[in-house]
Parts: sequence; C-alpha cells; structure tokens
Amino acid sequence: MARVVCIHGIGQQHKGERELHRSWHPALADGLARAGVISRPAEDDVHCVFYGDLFRPPGRTLAVTDPPLNAADVEEGFETDLLFALWTEAARTDPGVMPPDAHTLVRTPRAVQRALDALGQSRFFASLAVRALVLDLKQVRAYLHDPEVHAAVQARVEAVVSDRTEVVVGHSLGSVVAYEALCAHPEWPVRALLTAGSPLGIRRLVFDRLRAGRRGKPGDWPGSVTSWTNLADEGDVVALVKDLRPLFGQDVRCLLVHNGSRAHDATRYLNTAEAGRAIADGCSLD
Repeated sequence: MARVVCIHGIGQQHKGERELHRSWHPALADGLARAGVISRPAEDDVHCVFYGDLFRPPGRTLAVTDPPLNAADVEEGFETDLLFALWTEAARTDPGVMPPDAHTLVRTPRAVQRALDALGQSRFFASLAVRALVLDLKQVRAYLHDPEVHAAVQARVEAVVSDRTEVVVGHSLGSVVAYEALCAHPEWPVRALLTAGSPLGIRRLVFDRLRAGRRGKPGDWPGSVTSWTNLADEGDVVALVKDLRPLFGQDVRCLLVHNGSRAHDATRYLNTAEAGRAIADGCSLD
C-alpha cells in the first residue's frame, strides 16, 4: 500500500488514476530533487485516488446532442456565489479583468453572463470553455452539498489509506477531500499533509461547510497530522485565501510559490522544492 496518497481536484472526469500517476509521480520526484533529497519514493509508494468518474455522465443512446452549458445553467445560491468570488479574485490578480461593480454584484442572469465572460478573458481561465467552467462549479457544489457524492468520494480515499500511509497530498478540491478525510480518521498514521492550490480558506462557501469529523468543527487540526504545508501561487484564483493560519492555526506552514502561466497546475506545485521538503519530512527521506 502507498506511503504517499494524492487526491486530485475538479475537472478530471475524463482521466483516471493511472494517467494521473504518470504525471504526478515524476513531479513529486522532481520536487524531492529540488529539495536536495536523494531518496525517492518508488512508483508503487505513490497512489493517486481517483473520483473524477463520479462526475462523468453515463453513456446514452444516440439522440439529439445535449445543449452546451451556459449562464442559464449556473444555479442561484452556491454556484453563483462561487462564480462571483472567483471573478473578484481574478480581477484582483489580473489587471486585464474588469472587477464586478455594484450593478453586476446583483445576481441576475445578465450578471452571471458577464462573470463568465470576464473569467473567460482572464489569464487564469483563458483556456477553459464556458461549459467546462460551469461543470466545475457544479462539481464543487455536488461534493459539498450532495451527501451521496461526498460519501462516495470519501470512500475512495478510505480504500487507499493504510497503516503505511505517511503523507496525504491534496490539490484544489482534493485538499478539501484530504482535510475532511483526515479529520474523520484521527486513527490513521498519516504524519504530513500537503495542500496545493487550495480553496479551504474561502469563508462561507467552503470553510464553513467543512465536515471535520463526527464532533469536529471547521478549522480543527486534521487528525494525526503533525506537519501541514500549504502552497499557493499568487495568481491562483482557486487558492483565493493564500494564508490558512487565521482559520486553521499558526502551525500550518503557508508558502507562496511561482508556477508561471499555469498558476493552478498540480504538477507545477508538486515539482517545487517546497513540496519536496514537505513530502520528505513526512516520509523521513534524506
């Protein structure tokens, strides 16, 4: 069983655990090299938990094609609020994005369309089609709001973590999955948590909805972990709150890294010296 368990984020429904492993394992090894660590985890010491298929629609009989998702498909409430939070952060980090004003802050279909248009023109979301962005919003909502989806994702993690697991790595929504899994299982022997591009610090939308175990509350320390490192790129819109310490305590080691034009890319986070050191400390590598 794996010493390092990795958990992906949203938008991975068309991939799989082996495909992710082929990119994540070399990135982890490179991060260890950047940190000056000689030892490397073997390929079977790293396991990528995969849950993207839970968001992939089942096959269907050929008929009229499904209409592309657009602004009308963004549901009021959580999805709209998250969309506007991302728009506000994109405008803060990208001078080419006009920020929402008093008129667009009113949640109307026209304002939702303006938000999607603005994000589509940002550096961060430039390569993401509107349909994909709307799907991503719905994946986040499903995990946080649908008990069956939440339980299914958590079951994937529980099936992989063993008494050999020393480090859990969570990217993007995967950091939320990782945090909740560790809070729910304080008996696990996991010593280190590495979160990257994490939305854990977004108040009301994410933080306040965290399930921190049966008797826990958002902000509790995650289970048996003795070392928690959080990495964020200044331009990563998803990692809206870069410093998690005000919410989770001063023991979280929060670091800014530079991922270039792919601020949210998992492999660019993992191949940094900062990620390598966090994994080395958890696995006692030198």
